[in-house]
Amino acid sequence: MTAPAFEEFDPESDCDCPGCTHWRRVLPHSRTGGFGGHPAALSPMALALAAATGTVLGAAGATPAVAAAHAPQRPGAPAADDPGTPQGGTTPLHGPGGVPARIKAPQTTRAEIINRAREWVAAQVPYNMGAYWSDGYRQDCSGFVSMAWNLGGNEWTGSLDKYGVRVAQGDLQPGDILLFHNPSDPEKGSHVVIFGGWTDYTQSHYIAYELTRPHARRQATPYAYWSNSDRYLAYRYKGLKPEPGKGSTGTGTGTPVTSPAAAGYPGAAAFGPGANNAYVTRLGRMLVARGAGSFYTSGPGPRWSDADRRATRAFQQAQGWTGADADGLPGPTTWSYLVNGKGRDVRAASAGSPGTPAKPPAGGVAPHGVPGYPGRAMFRPGADNDHVTRLGRQLVKKGFGTHYTRGPGSRWGEGDRRNVEAFQRAQGWRGGAADGYPGPETWRRLFADAP
Repeated sequence: MTAPAFEEFDPESDCDCPGCTHWRRVLPHSRTGGFGGHPAALSPMALALAAATGTVLGAAGATPAVAAAHAPQRPGAPAADDPGTPQGGTTPLHGPGGVPARIKAPQTTRAEIINRAREWVAAQVPYNMGAYWSDGYRQDCSGFVSMAWNLGGNEWTGSLDKYGVRVAQGDLQPGDILLFHNPSDPEKGSHVVIFGGWTDYTQSHYIAYELTRPHARRQATPYAYWSNSDRYLAYRYKGLKPEPGKGSTGTGTGTPVTSPAAAGYPGAAAFGPGANNAYVTRLGRMLVARGAGSFYTSGPGPRWSDADRRATRAFQQAQGWTGADADGLPGPTTWSYLVNGKGRDVRAASAGSPGTPAKPPAGGVAPHGVPGYPGRAMFRPGADNDHVTRLGRQLVKKGFGTHYTRGPGSRWGEGDRRNVEAFQRAQGWRGGAADGYPGPETWRRLFADAP
């Protein structure tokens, strides 16, 4: 596909000739790029006319000025989160002195994609569609993705799709992209971000890695984006390599499992130190349901913790696995066992012990007799589920229902929070330990004597 007709580049800012130095001081910065060449090529009359009318005069005559780069602000979208950034077209990598660099290998892994994105975020690479970073990639949204996907050149939103395959929202995994290309007017709204994982089980927000004004960033973002949300499409890079070190059971070596039972496995990049996504939350909840709840002092939640590792290891050891197959990091078979309810449950002697095999508990009740804690996400503004009802009824039973005006019901409300807070204060807790939101210990004490 040919590069967009709107291509534009900011003028070189490092020229130290008297003309450039003067006009950098006196001319306002233009979002739409420069004046088409070196200021010495323009007469004072032409420059005055350009400043007054927005018309750029070249040596051959006058052409209309390019439209403003930013799209109109959309209601409800914070100004800083609706970038509307223009981008360059398809170009080679830039080596030293602007010489095209050597083509890079196209294959990569999810972990490598996220790690490369993090490098630009950590370096706070500034947005500049006319500049190239030290690795040769253009400093705009599509150059950022080209870099993270390890492509052999700089692509743009109109060509990135040919390097990927379409995926559904529910199949998104770290390293995939969300792409909006507006062919009728690519300059207004076209954008692309890297998906870094869901922030919670509702899949309403995710971690986005992107390059936008003023620099590369990582932040929680509403799905699919702050603006033009319904026009973003999800793509997965075609050149993904098989994840190394994922064997037939836990995370040992061997051939990756590709059976239907393991088809929902999100990949190794979703777990381990630094991971923060909905798959970690789901893993924790499945482990709690299988008897590993005593390993959690808080959560389960989306941020990977040592509790997740120890609980996973206990479950793996309960299956009789050892060595690399019981390293506490879920591989495809560990995931399959949890998702499909296979294998033995865990009986944890303490939060620090590896656990031993146990018979599956009846009715979802953990070995210590307390129903499994469903996770903090079940109890927050907007939550509507059976766990809220169960919590409310137990609060009433314990004598902490005075703040209900009606109910309790399935929708979390201020009455639930205030009753939980009263129960927590009755335990002698204060401050953040009595915030009205039930954690694992609040849950355990509430249901310790439940029939």
